[in-house]
Amino acid sequence: MGTIKRNFSNNVTPTGKFDSADLTGTIPATNVADASLTNITSVPATIGDFVQKVASDPSPASAGDVWYNTTSNALKAAVLQAAAWASGGNLSTARTGVGGAGTQTLGLCFGGFDGNLGIESNATEEYNGTSWGPGGNMGTGRFLFAGCGTQTAALGFGGYGVPKNALTEEYNGSAWTAGGNLNTGRPSIEGCGTQTAALGFGGYPPGGITNATEEYDGSAWTSGGNLGTARYEIGGAGIQTAGLAFGGSTGARLTATEEYDGSAWTTGGSLNTARSALGGAGTQTASIGFGGSAPVRVATTELYNGISWSTAASMATARDSLGGAGTQTAGLGFAGATAPSTFVAATEEFTGAAVVTQTVTTS
Repeated sequence: MGTIKRNFSNNVTPTGKFDSADLTGTIPATNVADASLTNITSVPATIGDFVQKVASDPSPASAGDVWYNTTSNALKAAVLQAAAWASGGNLSTARTGVGGAGTQTLGLCFGGFDGNLGIESNATEEYNGTSWGPGGNMGTGRFLFAGCGTQTAALGFGGYGVPKNALTEEYNGSAWTAGGNLNTGRPSIEGCGTQTAALGFGGYPPGGITNATEEYDGSAWTSGGNLGTARYEIGGAGIQTAGLAFGGSTGARLTATEEYDGSAWTTGGSLNTARSALGGAGTQTASIGFGGSAPVRVATTELYNGISWSTAASMATARDSLGGAGTQTAGLGFAGATAPSTFVAATEEFTGAAVVTQTVTTS
């Protein structure tokens, strides 16, 4: 390997130990074995062992860090845990075309088409991170509409049928009340934002596919900048002033992504898989898109970083017309269809890749 300069506060003696007395000069080549330096990326500031002795686990830790916890008497390491979906509690009612809002531990599912009863549902269910429980019913049952907001301040708008395709409803955590109607009533609309600052875009009104965008201020909808591409069954994420629209259909499924700045849409990075009727969650610069029709139903998951999409772990159940909530690192997918007349109650929870601390064992 050759010689190396001493660029840390210790040097290595011929026996492989540190010598803190001599802090200058060059370490002889005979003291440096290739194998002894494999995978070593840093040396602790303390003089002594390569493995730090600490009373508590460092936070934050970087993947690859190793230390000895003197309190728990355990050797520990920081490792990168891969992103994954895991099963959550089932909805009480299997349905498709639902609205979604909230977070992974405080989620909301409302409306949709009830496969058991064969009707447009007005049912609301609330998720606590483990199971779903009943919430207040919507005033009007509907499906293939948009939802956004939180579990205690949600918004549902659009949907199939006249006049329900223009209706807006607001949820306060226990009951739904009427809000201002959309200017252009439409099913297959997508939305994002909050109850008092929402964004609705795209859809399939009676006149044909639209690129219209509307902004909600908590009481009324006003026109915003049009999408570059008219489409329906879009994935959405973000807020009113930093929205994201991805995928969808014009009759042909799309990979196109557009970003909204509060007044106009611009082109973003394309999805890797063209699809419609997919779930979405997160922000404009950290979003997640999952499921959908491509045209067969898929379980594919993609992550957006504000520039490009990358593929992540797939869902366990391929489905379209599902609900989404949460963030890129803690997402929630629920309900949907696995076949034209087969609707599901299944819920899945997404955990993004993260550095976690693990105890090093011999087993």
